[in-house]
Order: sequence, then structure tokens, then C-alpha cells
Amino acid sequence: MEGEQVSKKSAHREILKRMRALRKDTVQRVTADVKAQKKIIAALTEALRSGAKTVPEMAEATGLPAHEVLWWTASLKKYGLLVEGEKRGAYFAYRLAETGPANDSRLASQ
Repeated sequence: MEGEQVSKKSAHREILKRMRALRKDTVQRVTADVKAQKKIIAALTEALRSGAKTVPEMAEATGLPAHEVLWWTASLKKYGLLVEGEKRGAYFAYRLAETGPANDSRLASQ
């Protein structure tokens, strides 16, 4: 009985080892993507700490292309991390929401 359990554990370990090897590239790619996303969110959050900004102003402050800032702004607004403010010319100004992860210092530091 005990030998059978050891055999099952060994087989299980071998399966996990093969799965890790097969998925290594995917895990590395996804990890890099998540790291890049956190960096963008931190840059936008930091840009907004000094006050409300329009998409072009955020793009200038972060060095990101305006179309990417627009996409991230829409996403962060959807999840309640940014709030749309007054209109400045053709653009709305966005600011950090009063509560939520965007104001959590851990988010900007990740």
C-alpha cells in the first residue's frame, strides 16, 4: 500500500514537472505583461497625484502615447479608480477616485 502511494506521488510530481516545462514560456510572457501593466497604472496614478489631467496631459506626463492613455483611462474609470471631472476644451479632466486601489500606495509601488 505504501509503495503504491509513493508511486502515485512520483507520477504526480513528474506530471507537474512536465506541465511547468510546457508552460514556461507562457508563464514568463504573462508575468512580463502584468509587470508592464502595473508600471503603466503606477505612471498614470503618479501623474494624477498632483491633480486632475486630460488625456493629452497624462500622455505628456507619462511619455505614453495618447491612444494608450485613453484606453487605460477608460479602463480605470470603468473600475472606479478614476473619476471624470470638468471639461477642458475638447477633453475631460480625470482625477483619482476618493477611495479605491488607485489611492492605495501599494498599487503605485508594485
